[in-house]
Amino acid sequence: MITGNTKKVGIIGWPVGHSLSPAMHNAAFAAAGLDYVYVPLAVQPGGLKEAVDGLRALGFIGANVTIPHKVEVMQYLDEIDRTARSVGAVNTIVVKEGKCIGYNTDAQGFVEALRQQSITVEGKQAVLFGAGGAARAVVAGLFDAGIKKMILGVRNPSKAEVLSKDFTGVSVFDWYDNAFVDTLAKADILINCTPLGMAPNLAETPPVVWQRLNRAAAVCDLIYNPPLTKFLAAAKQQGHVTLNGEGMLIGQGAVAFRLWTGRQPDISVMAYIFKKKLKK
Repeated sequence: MITGNTKKVGIIGWPVGHSLSPAMHNAAFAAAGLDYVYVPLAVQPGGLKEAVDGLRALGFIGANVTIPHKVEVMQYLDEIDRTARSVGAVNTIVVKEGKCIGYNTDAQGFVEALRQQSITVEGKQAVLFGAGGAARAVVAGLFDAGIKKMILGVRNPSKAEVLSKDFTGVSVFDWYDNAFVDTLAKADILINCTPLGMAPNLAETPPVVWQRLNRAAAVCDLIYNPPLTKFLAAAKQQGHVTLNGEGMLIGQGAVAFRLWTGRQPDISVMAYIFKKKLKK
């Protein structure tokens, strides 16, 4: 039962009705025996500053931030974590002593998803498709975790120049360039950070010359709907260990949960609710 003592967390976005986060977090709070509630907060563009001020005024302990507010929200926060600055976006707010502090848990969430599958990051080489916001989070997380080298394959290399300048050790190629295809042989992890293959466009996939990819490479897709994209299906057929976007979504949620509560959530509960809601 929600009372005056219940601690409040929300998700700020537009729209937010589709979000799986309220169900996942409320189940995790209940499993941990915590008197917390997680609510959707639909905030139209133009109302973000008032929404952040409202978190303080209404006694919220934090919030998630989703599309389209992840970048704009940074200007209304009191402090921003180093990783969030590197990514250039905030997806989690902690309200502490009247201050709103911004974090990006996508970066650490992706690394946690890899480690849950015993995929080693330290000293390895990763090849990514894409250079958007999701790719920035993955790059930041992997560098924090000790990745040795990062290579990006993109449709428009000029648009990826900012990312390569912001992160030392990132090389950018046109994904049809033979030089990019050559990098697949040394890849320890191959990651799709583009929306290619996301429902309803199930037939789309990044261009991969599977015969050139290191046979021992793990293959990851940030998409979770569908759970098995054309990209991952091809990787499975080639015998690669695969990981879809479910792990990252649950992983980033677990990091946010710890920031708000100081407790480790039951990942199995979050995963169960995620899968149940996704099937509806």
